[in-house]
Amino acid sequence: MRDGARQQAAIEILSSLEDQRRPAADAVKAWMLTHRFAGSKDRAEIGDLVFGALRWKQSSAWRMGADTPRAWVWGALRWGFGWSAERIEQSTHDDPHAPAPPTEAERAALANATLDGAPAHVRGDYPEWLDASFARAFGETRAEEGAALAAPAPLDLRANTLKTTREKLIAALGESPKLKEPPQPAPYAPEGVRIPWTQGRTFPWASEQSFLKGWFEVQDEGSQLAALLSGAAPGMQVADVCAGGGGKTLALAALMANKGQIYAYDIDQRRLAPVKERADRAGAHNVQIRAPMRTKDALADLHGKMDVVFVDAPCTGSGTWRRNPDAKWRLRPNALAKRLEEQREALAMAAPLVKPGGRLVYVTCSVLPEENEDQLAAFVQANAKFAPVALKADFPAHARGAALQMTPLVTGCDGFFAGVLELRP
Repeated sequence: MRDGARQQAAIEILSSLEDQRRPAADAVKAWMLTHRFAGSKDRAEIGDLVFGALRWKQSSAWRMGADTPRAWVWGALRWGFGWSAERIEQSTHDDPHAPAPPTEAERAALANATLDGAPAHVRGDYPEWLDASFARAFGETRAEEGAALAAPAPLDLRANTLKTTREKLIAALGESPKLKEPPQPAPYAPEGVRIPWTQGRTFPWASEQSFLKGWFEVQDEGSQLAALLSGAAPGMQVADVCAGGGGKTLALAALMANKGQIYAYDIDQRRLAPVKERADRAGAHNVQIRAPMRTKDALADLHGKMDVVFVDAPCTGSGTWRRNPDAKWRLRPNALAKRLEEQREALAMAAPLVKPGGRLVYVTCSVLPEENEDQLAAFVQANAKFAPVALKADFPAHARGAALQMTPLVTGCDGFFAGVLELRP
């Protein structure tokens, strides 16, 4: 496929999203299944175009003077991927499968448009209804923070210290012919490895021998740093009560060096399905999986016994918009309200497990104050025996009282929030 045909494919996929409320990845997959002539390079570049259009949807619409899939795609190419106006126009000529060439107004916009006078939510490419939350979180820099959340993300890995070292993993991955650029140490996480984002290319990490041997897990650096802030150490008793697929469970198990016990629990038993296989591959032998029970409390025997209770709370995922740009446009106020209620329930479930002197660790992949510092403040107000622990970090982050907020702009990772509370004896 030529460049123009790829643009038209992206426009068609984005148009389908206007009619059907579903994740963009599903729409891309559906298009691929009905257009099997598209090669692997075509699929990768079309996918990048679709997600790029969603990343910069509002700023593209402002510059182009039109809120349409065609405007979003060309905006992504022009201001996201750095194409010239001339290259975009040329790509539409002599290709029967390309979009119609730019009109005079579109040509002028592609050549000269700016974001002068645009409001913060447009410059930052986040939903307008969240502007008050972003203003609370970031003040006058909210547009810059939003723009960083719109940019493509690198692929971060965590070297599994139960089986290897970061240096050995980097050396092994450096031999892979599937990587265009060699992996590098992540800036702050001591076991983090970073693979830069490259347009039109994806790294098939799941087929790497080093992954199959359990040498690494895919985990954003912010998530790794949040696990470190928990204070989990060898010999402790730890509960991960919103374990999901087990990513942070395995990070905590590695910090514990297979000494002590970590209990992985989730209210949705289906989410726990991958944990055993992942733990076996990682060589994490101190993981116990606790599935929910219909008539009994599956965690009752752990009450008052845990050194660390880790709450990776359900949230809007606003901190992960780099990886899921369509999610920000599908987010609605009622969904935020539901997440807030789920967070309160998760904290209420976790609190009884903490032993005197133990820690309750609250983490989200969100940048919204309502889900972060507001939740911790309300919990402390209602549970006076829990006191905030001032977090000290050797990486840059926004201070949120005693807690920390990481962001792509400041920390270079996804938008993770971490707060720690200690149960007074």
